[in-house]
Amino acid sequence: MAQMQHHANNRKSKATAAAGGEDSSKPKLTEESQEQYAEADVEEQAEETQATYCINLDPATHHLTFDASIDIRDTINYKEVMKQHNLGPNGGIMTSLLLYSTKFDQVMGIIENRAYAKLDDKMKAVKEEEADAVNDVMEYILVDTPGQIEAFTWSASGQIISESLASAFPTVLCFVIDTARCASSPNTFMSNMLYACSMFYRTRLPLVIAFNKNDVVPHDFAMEWMADYEAFQEALDESMETNTNNSSTISSTGFYGSLTRSLSLVLDEFYSNFTHCAGVSAVTGDGYEYIYLCGDFMFWVLRKFL
Repeated sequence: MAQMQHHANNRKSKATAAAGGEDSSKPKLTEESQEQYAEADVEEQAEETQATYCINLDPATHHLTFDASIDIRDTINYKEVMKQHNLGPNGGIMTSLLLYSTKFDQVMGIIENRAYAKLDDKMKAVKEEEADAVNDVMEYILVDTPGQIEAFTWSASGQIISESLASAFPTVLCFVIDTARCASSPNTFMSNMLYACSMFYRTRLPLVIAFNKNDVVPHDFAMEWMADYEAFQEALDESMETNTNNSSTISSTGFYGSLTRSLSLVLDEFYSNFTHCAGVSAVTGDGYEYIYLCGDFMFWVLRKFL
């Protein structure tokens, strides 16, 4: 998720994209500052309409559940790329993104023109007291990237695109996790957290973790595991005992268990300082307001403290 703000001439524009870390020497948030943010900004968000501009960067998707204003499939033929370059599915996605990133400056031009033209309209509407025009301002830009982490996060094209967005707008990365699979295995949960941590270090962008399928399994257990080291250890012990009884020796070996425990300690700083989490459901739509609030909160912090 990303939120965008333009500082020239004191003009502001927000955006949301699915794709800076916090330095240890910089001031940390206190509970008082969080309460100040909640009082100052949440009420304002509840009153305003959030207009979203959507971009699809997945060349292999067959169906979009949203209307994309910019779609990579309009420019790049994924299957033709695979055919011409004799590539597999992942190679086709990465090559398509590389080809698209060579012209991403044109995409940025479209986004900026759209955002700042809307801002000019907003300023004019404020003077003329036209409430409808004010609410029509583009608040967020949502960028849907390929689901394969290596295809975007660890590719040159992903770096070009994320840095281009971050250079023009405040940008937040949103990592979506399957809550049901994490609930069934602490090891799967740890694997997802390592993915999230690697994406944070790779992009150096603020990170929001979205626990999806919250309608199937509530994400409370994940929040508890991140907040309480002992709770995660107990869940890990229970999982290993179950695996041992089922003759599954891979996840019950001393090395595997010791590694998982050590990683949970290593990620404790990551949990407490660099992430914001929200439980969401793609089926019911519940929880999405918290994703926006997490992104807004991060940039309120940047403006106030950094």
